[in-house]
Amino acid sequence: MAPLLEVEGLAKSFSGVPALIDGRFRLEPGSVHALCGGNGAGKSTFLKIVMGIHDRDSGTIRRNGREVAFANPAEALRNGIAIVEQELSPVPAMTVAENIYMGREPLRSFGRIDFATLNKQTQALLDGFGFAIRATDLMMDLTVAQTQLVEIAKALSYDAEVIILDEPTSALGEAEAEHLFEAIATLKARGKGLIYVSHRLSEIFSIADRYTVFRDGRFIQDGDMVDISKEQLIQLIVGRPLNEEFVKENQPGQKVVLRADGLAAARGVRDLSFDLHEGEILGFYGLMGAGRTEVLDRLFGLSPETGGNLHLNGKPLRITRPSDAIAAGIAYVTEDRKQTGLVLTSSVRDNLCLSSLDRLSQFGVMRRRQEALDAAAIIEQLRIKTASDALGVASLSGGNQQKVVLGKWFMINPGILLLDEPTRGVDVGAKREIYRVISDFARAGGAVIMVSSETDEVLGMADRVIVLKDGRKAGELTRDRLSAEELLHLAA
Repeated sequence: MAPLLEVEGLAKSFSGVPALIDGRFRLEPGSVHALCGGNGAGKSTFLKIVMGIHDRDSGTIRRNGREVAFANPAEALRNGIAIVEQELSPVPAMTVAENIYMGREPLRSFGRIDFATLNKQTQALLDGFGFAIRATDLMMDLTVAQTQLVEIAKALSYDAEVIILDEPTSALGEAEAEHLFEAIATLKARGKGLIYVSHRLSEIFSIADRYTVFRDGRFIQDGDMVDISKEQLIQLIVGRPLNEEFVKENQPGQKVVLRADGLAAARGVRDLSFDLHEGEILGFYGLMGAGRTEVLDRLFGLSPETGGNLHLNGKPLRITRPSDAIAAGIAYVTEDRKQTGLVLTSSVRDNLCLSSLDRLSQFGVMRRRQEALDAAAIIEQLRIKTASDALGVASLSGGNQQKVVLGKWFMINPGILLLDEPTRGVDVGAKREIYRVISDFARAGGAVIMVSSETDEVLGMADRVIVLKDGRKAGELTRDRLSAEELLHLAA
């Protein structure tokens, strides 16, 4: 039997700069094949060529043994290839059902959309894969995690033979990810082939049958998952041994920097109390909808307060808008860097200086020399890989974009750092660099509140964890009591 998809010698350059030099891949029916590689390895370019988003410079693509060349994603879909991209692109003012079946809606007489049937078939699709979302919900009312599940459901609705999942769990918690893995097992049993792209290596070893590694735009190696260890795979991805995934050198102090008593907000926070200590990395953990992001929104003034008190270094603090939080030395790295963390049309330098415009300007005119000096210092401190600070931030890898977001806030010398999914969508090497930055900040006396849906990340970095459920504290674990079992027991 011919493979569902076979690719050989794929190459692509942009303005003379090679993005993909030798892309090779083979997908068999009824299998999950992990496509591995760091940011900048060529994975995204490879997938976009397969989907007809980019033209190829050379190479061949075969679908069921027949050579193909798709001019656009619609052609790829007609040939049974669907993709869930890492960057979500919903239509916010439309419902879940309208987003999933856009352009394919069931019609009544005179071309009118049959909304009753549309909602019914959408709900059946969502329920069939265990996604707890209503077909009639507006996309703008969903969380990032729920939006990700809708995008996944949309791809599954095409009943394609080849399904590409690009970082499908980057915004999902453990329980939601399990629903996705069950859906993947169902599709695999039906003979579908799945290309799975994820920086979460534990997932790859859990669900994938085979792996292919790209590095620097080139095919490096492929094989069966049973024949390779996690350490060997990391070495193939980064090109060198990586002895430790987590970097943790901070030591929490006794001083309470931030105290919250009976905290409540208009969205998802109910009667929450906690202390944050100097030099501490405090983790917030919970399932989807537990209120993790909502707590950070409340602390940063993005969600209207409805109760409770805050004290900063023993003094009362009221935060009703982000400027209050920034003035108090609180910085917030949001979960979706491209939507709320960066200005993608601006340069690296402009993004780094966004939070410091008042300090870097005089009489409404930017002090360009000081701006350049400050940006250069942050680029060196965080080891941001960029040819120039004038380079567009959109051209950087995911890990370096995340460092720019962190650097933007470090420019104001914050005392408290709020982190929502700080390593979402970055590779294992970049993760280690970000962990180093977080650890160094806490070791220097800063205090960190970190929200993460990755259990390993929480276990590896947190000094103490508050587990949330329905916007309330379900439990608290010190580092000596931390375990995946305890976290999930309290969160469920």
